[in-house]
Amino acid sequence: MKKLLSGNEAIARGAYEAGVVVATGYPGTPSTEILENISHYKDQIYCEWSPNEKVAFEVAVGACLTGARCVVTMKHVGLNVAADPLMTLSYIGVEGGFIACVADDPGMHSSQNEQDTRHFARFAKIPVFEPADSQEAKDFIQLAIDISEKYRTPVILRTTTRVSHSRSSVVEGERQESPRAIGFEKNPSRHVPIPVWGRKMRVEVEERLALLAQEACQSSANRIEWKDRSLGIIAAGVAYQYVREAFPDASVLKLGWAYPFPDQLLQEFADGVDSLLVVEELENFLEEHIKAMGIACDGKNVVPTIGELSTERLLEVKARLNGEQITSLAAEAQVDISDLPMRPPVLCSGCPHRGVFYGLTKFDVVVTGDIGCYSLGVFPPLNRTDVILCMGGGISMAHGIERAGEPRKVVGIVGDSTFFHSGVTGLLDIVYNRGASTIIVVDNQAVFKQALESDEPWLIISEGPCVLKERALQGPRLQVDAEKCIQCGKCLKLGCPAIEGLEATPHVDFYQCTGCRLCAQVCPVDAFVAAEESDHGK
Repeated sequence: MKKLLSGNEAIARGAYEAGVVVATGYPGTPSTEILENISHYKDQIYCEWSPNEKVAFEVAVGACLTGARCVVTMKHVGLNVAADPLMTLSYIGVEGGFIACVADDPGMHSSQNEQDTRHFARFAKIPVFEPADSQEAKDFIQLAIDISEKYRTPVILRTTTRVSHSRSSVVEGERQESPRAIGFEKNPSRHVPIPVWGRKMRVEVEERLALLAQEACQSSANRIEWKDRSLGIIAAGVAYQYVREAFPDASVLKLGWAYPFPDQLLQEFADGVDSLLVVEELENFLEEHIKAMGIACDGKNVVPTIGELSTERLLEVKARLNGEQITSLAAEAQVDISDLPMRPPVLCSGCPHRGVFYGLTKFDVVVTGDIGCYSLGVFPPLNRTDVILCMGGGISMAHGIERAGEPRKVVGIVGDSTFFHSGVTGLLDIVYNRGASTIIVVDNQAVFKQALESDEPWLIISEGPCVLKERALQGPRLQVDAEKCIQCGKCLKLGCPAIEGLEATPHVDFYQCTGCRLCAQVCPVDAFVAAEESDHGK
């Protein structure tokens, strides 16, 4: 049966069809929907959100060592957290098939950096598959499971934002159960990488890599599409789709199994074309290797290294290769928006984080932030986040700044899930080393004065519901009593999107207001009163 599925939905379906028994992960766009959709198969697949990616990875490893087929999901920065077990699992090997589904984010749509997960595959000396559409996203799960079990290796399935969230037609199949019974078999020399056994494992990793490279040359995931041989293009993942639109007549080597490098296939293709172009998002991962083989090619000298690729960007590449005048087709297609007001991202109406950041504006402190929607506290009018590094970094950086001798008090902000992800160890460090930072866990209102005047570490837990999750009013909606309002502007400093008006009496958007009453708390003349629903319709 055919269905229209996103890449993430297709991966979930692929996990079901491939007989996956255990699926773990930590949420992060653009990977989150994989595990959310796998949970729909809860009768066949055990599914859990873990405290962080390392834990998720290790849970899946434990399961796979019993022979269970396993999937672990995360975004690209999450693999940094899980890199420790990844590197050693490459040595130990797997019993049941093991796939790490890692979603990269070219263009940084929802991430603090761009990074290319293919480097991790080379670092760990394991295969990486790159689907170009939803059908391949589903099919490559089974392929990756097969390769994983045949060579007893972990496998990375690398997607990108565009593949993860774009929809295309998928032919669904039936579930194929693993023929192996579940049960851990004691074998210390296989499962314990202490030096006496680990050195042997190291040799086996290289031998396995050579065999994988040979199989990659024969794999159905890689194919040559011969057309006009004056130009040959090598592309992997979603870049293949852009190549086919921008260069419809060119010969193409499409790589779905990008590493270990299929050298024989690369050489065959290069020998069959007059000139060669390597098109890949982010790093010159393929290009660097191809040039090391002695094969001349164009690549990042004409293809952008930064951000997402697109058909329009490749048409510019095509013009550059042909020596033609380069015009930005994307720019020409855009509507002139220079006269429109800016609409920066803001905390939602009624967001409990707003009270935390507004309260901090009353103190001269350094605020170290963390990854999450509360990072929006950096924007006007709150302007109350000074630095962000990584998950859990808000706590540890606060300790470092305080210990360096910063004369002002330091406040670290961390989200509730982030606190469990990697913040709790930073707090332990502060306590053990007798730091004096104030740490706020925004568990979706808070008292700061006593904490900031103390010479001891403080942990403040700010509790309140996420308005996007609860979808319920926190109290009666409010409106401004124009006769009481003195137009002092204090309510506007909250940055609440439900409050409008810069030069006149502020106005509350009835349908955006959630009744959190934060505006009423900061108003010096009690000008915020309950709104009458009859005045606004139902």
